[in-house]
Amino acid sequence: MVETKIKPISAFISEYLAERKPRKGEVLRFEGCGGRDVYNCSVPFDFNGKTYIWGRVEKREEWATSVSVLFEQKDDGSFVRAEGADAYQLEDPFFMEIKGEYILGGTHVVKDKAKIKTYYVYFYRGKSPFALKYFTTGPDYMKDVRLVELTNGRIGVFSRPRNDEILEKFGTVSQIGYTEIDSLDELDAEVIDRAAYIPGCFAENEWGGVNQAIALRGGLIGLIGHQGYTLWKGEQEYPIYVNTAYIYDPAHNEIVKKEVIGVLSDYPPTDTKTPAHIYCAFTSGIVGTGEKVRLYSGLGDAHEGWVEIPDPFRGYR
Repeated sequence: MVETKIKPISAFISEYLAERKPRKGEVLRFEGCGGRDVYNCSVPFDFNGKTYIWGRVEKREEWATSVSVLFEQKDDGSFVRAEGADAYQLEDPFFMEIKGEYILGGTHVVKDKAKIKTYYVYFYRGKSPFALKYFTTGPDYMKDVRLVELTNGRIGVFSRPRNDEILEKFGTVSQIGYTEIDSLDELDAEVIDRAAYIPGCFAENEWGGVNQAIALRGGLIGLIGHQGYTLWKGEQEYPIYVNTAYIYDPAHNEIVKKEVIGVLSDYPPTDTKTPAHIYCAFTSGIVGTGEKVRLYSGLGDAHEGWVEIPDPFRGYR
């Protein structure tokens, strides 16, 4: 195993908790879902004068049975299903614009005899969120692939490999990789698999991934992501997921800055999918460019919310 001396995420969390201040926030309200939870959403976006968000919809007592649905925001701030939009068999949807096209992605779970066999990221593209066509698939057993349109016109691609080889070599559950392409037509599993690992992202037994990538000044890339580890209290296992921000320098393949920007207790209190999910905040991304931005996150695998935070990329935009 490669010997690493990387600061553990638990230390970042402790520093964050020691300095954090109360935050303005809200839990999103979704209507017309038949009692199902909506969580781990995309960030909200505007299209033709209206605000929309993609959400993962699932029954509280079920796993890996999600669909991703487009919701439209009403005048009172709540969200209802957008008429005329397809539902997709995806978990944890993300949505972005690349070179004049909208891109929807998410985790597609494959089952065999009702058991999870593997999963992939499926990608859809189109000129409208109401007219998206499936066009490519990520690598086997990989979630959290993300794209970003760079200032030089190329497309940055972030991967998140997770396998026994990584655990044996690095002692981490997953890694983050990076590569670039010139066109969406080049995006496929082979390209994503070739992404070079970014050193220093995770300490031993940690995992994480990129949820949103934002092009910054000077060729840098801002990454809003999640990072986690397993906390044991007696015989009870608790997955810890926190909201993180990185500033990445692709020219030197290094992380320039890293910080925790949110934890579940920052958000208004909610119930969770199971009692074990009381520390689980699965990041969606940030919205805004001023001194303050809204950080959106899934909450306890059961809800979606936001809190107002200082822009983690201030001074770099």
